[in-house]
Amino acid sequence: MNQADALAPSLGAGNWADAYLAAAPRGDLFADADPDTAGHWRAMLDRLSAQAKGDPATLADHVARQAADQGLAFRLTGDEQERAWPLGPLPLLIDAGQWTHIESGLIQRAQLLERIVGDIYSTQSLVRDGHLPASVVTGSTHYWRVMTGTAPPNGHVLHFYAADIGRGPGGEWRVLADRVRTPVGVGYALENRLAFSRATGDLLGAMNARRLAPFFSDLRRGLAADCARSDPRIGLLTPGRFNQSYAEQAHLARYLGLMLVEGDDLIVSDGRLFVRTIQGLKRVDGLWRWMDSRFLDPLAFDGQSRIGVADLYDACARGGLMVSNWPGAGVIESRALAAFLPQLARAVLGADLILPNIATWWCGQPRERDHVRARLDQLVIGSAFDQPAAGLPEAPFLPGATLDADQRARLLDALDRRPMDYVGQEMVKLSTTPAIIDGQLTPLPFTLRIFVARDGAGQWRVMPGAFARLAAHGDIRAALMGRGDISADMCVIDRQPASAESLLGGGTPAIRRMGGMLPAKAADNLFWLGRYIERTEATLRLIRAVAGGSIEADLGPSLASPTMGRLVGLLAAWGAVPAGSGAPGAAIGALCATALGDARQAGSVRALMAIVANIGEGLRDRLASDVWRLVRLPLPAFEGAVTETLLDASSRMIERISALSGLAAENMARGDGWRFHDMGRRLERAINGCRLINQFGGDQASDDDLTVLLDLMDSQISYRTRYLAGPALAPVRDLIALEPFNPRALAWQALRLAEHVAALPTLRADGMPEEPRRIADALVAQLKPLTGDMLTMDHIADAERRLLALSDAIGQRYFLQLRKTESAEILA
Repeated sequence: MNQADALAPSLGAGNWADAYLAAAPRGDLFADADPDTAGHWRAMLDRLSAQAKGDPATLADHVARQAADQGLAFRLTGDEQERAWPLGPLPLLIDAGQWTHIESGLIQRAQLLERIVGDIYSTQSLVRDGHLPASVVTGSTHYWRVMTGTAPPNGHVLHFYAADIGRGPGGEWRVLADRVRTPVGVGYALENRLAFSRATGDLLGAMNARRLAPFFSDLRRGLAADCARSDPRIGLLTPGRFNQSYAEQAHLARYLGLMLVEGDDLIVSDGRLFVRTIQGLKRVDGLWRWMDSRFLDPLAFDGQSRIGVADLYDACARGGLMVSNWPGAGVIESRALAAFLPQLARAVLGADLILPNIATWWCGQPRERDHVRARLDQLVIGSAFDQPAAGLPEAPFLPGATLDADQRARLLDALDRRPMDYVGQEMVKLSTTPAIIDGQLTPLPFTLRIFVARDGAGQWRVMPGAFARLAAHGDIRAALMGRGDISADMCVIDRQPASAESLLGGGTPAIRRMGGMLPAKAADNLFWLGRYIERTEATLRLIRAVAGGSIEADLGPSLASPTMGRLVGLLAAWGAVPAGSGAPGAAIGALCATALGDARQAGSVRALMAIVANIGEGLRDRLASDVWRLVRLPLPAFEGAVTETLLDASSRMIERISALSGLAAENMARGDGWRFHDMGRRLERAINGCRLINQFGGDQASDDDLTVLLDLMDSQISYRTRYLAGPALAPVRDLIALEPFNPRALAWQALRLAEHVAALPTLRADGMPEEPRRIADALVAQLKPLTGDMLTMDHIADAERRLLALSDAIGQRYFLQLRKTESAEILA
């Protein structure tokens, strides 16, 4: 009895497998599986059927929720907002025998591509000896002559390689495309596995699916092995949060323990690369780049780039920087070069390709051009160098049979004038795999993107899984995802249980009690995340007070009240409602609805939470999944003008803000990142406190004013338990301004700010305090000797000026660009 047969009885009876096989097309991955793997397919479908109570839509919803909880998202070109990640609930299963063949083919291919790129940028013997036309190299937009003669550390131009492969209906596997510029998909493959595992428990383990963690251990060790220092600092270089796969990049940086950095975070000085941190400039030994070579250095590549690092080429040329993959490696991605890979394999490796390409003809050769012209209706015609080509205005490739007479004539004319711009490729017919579409099991064509990485010993390792893409349409040649496409996990099934290994495998690391460097931009984002969260809470408390949320039952919502007028005036001053709101006859419900939900008002809750989510996207590698889930949770509609409903809505939003505060208080490590986040909250709370005291705690404050002030400062209960009498000016001022044990009081914020600033690193070697510490200490010294009956509004105004100065000083010291002339002592 095989392992799948032993597993099946415990999985529950289901008819998904039989129903699918009855209609599966020829060449389907499940239908063609060997008996043992087919048994695993059946066992998996039976268990999933039992879990979903026979309803495929239920299973799809469950897996989709897991993907959403992990923050999986992506963008299509032109998207402003991220899309939910379309993860299918059924993984693809491949047996170990097939996988061994694929693995051998991809390792051979990585070795070949490494040799080709190395030759192109050094001796160029392949061109000189006639194995590769020079125009196939120089015609590529990814060829950079400046890199010729610039050798990478240890001679490794490639550390990471991905291949898109497809399976034909007859079971043969072919390579559709080689990808070395950006490794898009490897993070999604990992996330797909995590989401499916969480949705299905121990199912994959029971089927002996190979684990992915060892591959990522090898990848991390491989990157480190080519760095100059034994304990290197490695960054994942991202184009920024508007990139299509930024969510993937952030997850990988967190999972691998790499710094997620943008071009603005980095600077080159004396041929070495540094990251700007709150401790000054810190040396970077290696970069795993997720941007095209043209954007890396505006001085060496594309002068219009605004996301690269000036002089990065100089750091590469001096040999002190590992870059994966080496700039210019993308020259091998052109379709024109794919036409020569079979003969290059024989010339370079002395062997045929184990995994063949799809047949490709480069039209820069007369015989190949004539072949493409003669068989245009049977081929796909495409751009040879991933550039717009005449006759192909809307797509870089299209089936020749889809052209009408005019289009065909224009294309053939362009082909005759510039044949080197075109390639012809065979039509790809892909086999299918089970998928759930609209609640039904449906066969869809698929491709696999499989990843190969160099390990710590310099050997190539293949990830025992893949990013699977299922096409909802006939065209599956796009780089990552098209509209309507589905992603899926792919599992390699062994006959023996998979060994348990995590990313921490490979020896016991040295113990550390600090979490690495904090880049200046991350500190900036954490600081402002705290400020905007606190600003949102303060606005919500104002709205709740306007809607009638006072503890005093007789303080009703009437705009005729001077206190209410001041509340509405503050909402207008903070940009939550239009200026002039609150005139006699105005509806309080409508006013509150505007302050809550009108995104056109820059200070409304909806607008502020959009800013919080915006800042949070830039902190994806640092925010826990629970925090990120709360940050990006959609807001309610806030429609209608019923004050009771709006009062409830504001209270629920305050609870959500409190949940964020609780997660930060309990889950964030007490490092520099937490300090900047908490400083943002303390500063914002203190500044708002000064303004609230100025409005409601002045010398002529009424009982209603003081009651609202205590409500807004969340100190009503504390006051009542301390004083039997009603609100009086001096005790209220003391409690909300000077009480060192009240977490809402101005003095409490000042003490915390002083503690944080004192704990942050200093760049001074003379022991003198930096500007932020001087201001924070002076604020504490100003407030400490005062009592409520001594406090004046001049004290409050002076405290607000000091707080604003402290905010500016923190920004000047920790967030702005550091000069290249920084002292060499801090370049560690």
